[in-house]
Amino acid sequence: MRSHWIEHKGKKIFYQDFSGHLYNSEAVKQELAEVQAVVVKQPRNSVRVLADFRDTHITSDLMPLMNAASAMTKDHVYKTAVLGVTGIKRTLADLLTRLTGQPLKYFDDPEAAKNWLVED
Repeated sequence: MRSHWIEHKGKKIFYQDFSGHLYNSEAVKQELAEVQAVVVKQPRNSVRVLADFRDTHITSDLMPLMNAASAMTKDHVYKTAVLGVTGIKRTLADLLTRLTGQPLKYFDDPEAAKNWLVED
């Protein structure tokens, strides 16, 4: 698993690293299953998530899995910042938000994303 916990300004953030997989949906599926297992073990409404999709294409076979993972982890997530989601990926992410009710905030800059995540 490439994803891991980081600390920013004294608060824990779960960095979900889906970056650099280009069209490798199998690698994304594996990472998704592993991060889902970590998140559901955390207290409700406690996880600050930084999801990095830079240089990864979200294919149609991934959308149902991402919807299911988001629905399953939603109650454990406090805030989610997303990197690398533009164009058609943004449209798909907006659809995911509507389907699951889990709000996402999009960023181009990792530092800005981390700063937003630790604001309360």
